[in-house]
Amino acid sequence: MNDDELRQAMTTLETLKMQLDAMTQQLKFFQLSLEETLRAHSTLDAFAKAKEGEEILVPAGASSFVKATITSERKAIVGIGNKVSIDMDIEDAAAYMKSSAEEVQEAIKKLSEAINETDSRARSLAVSIQSEYERRQK
Repeated sequence: MNDDELRQAMTTLETLKMQLDAMTQQLKFFQLSLEETLRAHSTLDAFAKAKEGEEILVPAGASSFVKATITSERKAIVGIGNKVSIDMDIEDAAAYMKSSAEEVQEAIKKLSEAINETDSRARSLAVSIQSEYERRQK
C-alpha cells in the first residue's frame, strides 16, 4: 500500500465511522417509533375489544393512565404521517397501527443489516490500515 492508498483508506474508514454513527442514531429513532406505534396499537386494540360501558385504562405517557368508559362511538383519530391525522373506525385504526409497526420492524431489520455490513467493512479496513502501519515500522 503506497502513501496515497493509505490516506484514501484512512479517509474511507472515517467516512464509514460517520455513516455508522448516523445509522445508529437512525436506529434509535426507529426503535422509539416502534415502541410508540406498538403502544398505540395495544391501546386501540383494547378499545376495539371493549364493550360499551366498560371502563379501561388509557396510557397517557410516562407510566400514567387515565380511566375511560367505552361509549358507542367507535372512532379514533390516527396520525398517518407528515402531521396529518384522519378519523378511522377503531378496528381499522388498530389494524393500521399493527401494519405501521410491521413496517417499522422491517426498516429496523434492514438498517441493522446495513449497520452490520458497514461495521464489518470498517473493521476489515481498520485491520488493513493497522497492518500497513506495522509493516512500515519494521
